[in-house]
Amino acid sequence: MLNITLLINFIKHKINAKTRHGVHSPFVYKLIDTVIYDFKNKPAYNSIENLRTKLLADERFIAITDLGAGSHVNNKKQKQVKTLAKNALKPKKLAQLLYRLAQEFQPKNIIELGTCLGITTAYFGKAVADANIFTLEGCPQTASVAKDNLAQLQLDNVLVVVGNFDDTLPQVIQNLTELDFVFVDGNHRKDATLNYFEWCLPKVHEKSVMIFDDIYWSEGMKEAWEEIKKHPKVSVTIDLFWIGLVFFKKGQVKEDFKVKF
Repeated sequence: MLNITLLINFIKHKINAKTRHGVHSPFVYKLIDTVIYDFKNKPAYNSIENLRTKLLADERFIAITDLGAGSHVNNKKQKQVKTLAKNALKPKKLAQLLYRLAQEFQPKNIIELGTCLGITTAYFGKAVADANIFTLEGCPQTASVAKDNLAQLQLDNVLVVVGNFDDTLPQVIQNLTELDFVFVDGNHRKDATLNYFEWCLPKVHEKSVMIFDDIYWSEGMKEAWEEIKKHPKVSVTIDLFWIGLVFFKKGQVKEDFKVKF
């Protein structure tokens, strides 16, 4: 079904967003120029995209348990892996941007909320081979497929944590001294998104990066994004429409950017 609200927001974003040439922050300009707009192919992409191709043809059925707001159908019903791969995986362009962001900031730890079939997880694993990666998934059978996929790619720096984010995220946070890189791609409800943000705040630092997916997915997600932008700990945000980047750099003038991607 066509999401008219999403389409209208996309058109507005296209009109108002800037390229690097309209950005006057040196930090943001460099990030756009060398990371966000780096569309060259990289060797690490190939094995992951080969896996994506296999998943798009995978006719196995698995039982879907959806604990968030991402699906209004098929909750706890059978779904083919290829259907999940087609509808739920991050597109190549966006997944590879996440790879470049992780590679740029070289975090010691990465938390991902929403493993799905493990494609973005794999990109994180390839980007920072020595990072400790915790990827959280609510659906046990989806998590099982993701584990197999990560094993195929020989990624041994990833721990797949299965369960409700309300239970698993606080436990992961508690066991880490600091949070370096957090990608929130699950639940997609306003209150839940803000809870995840607030839970992470005590352990973010000047070089931390938080990324929020689907910030225009619903009115509630738009409201959550606006609240995150206004938080006093947040110094810089970059709105790429599909995702929002959040930084906590001390001494940085507080600015919000809309950037074409």
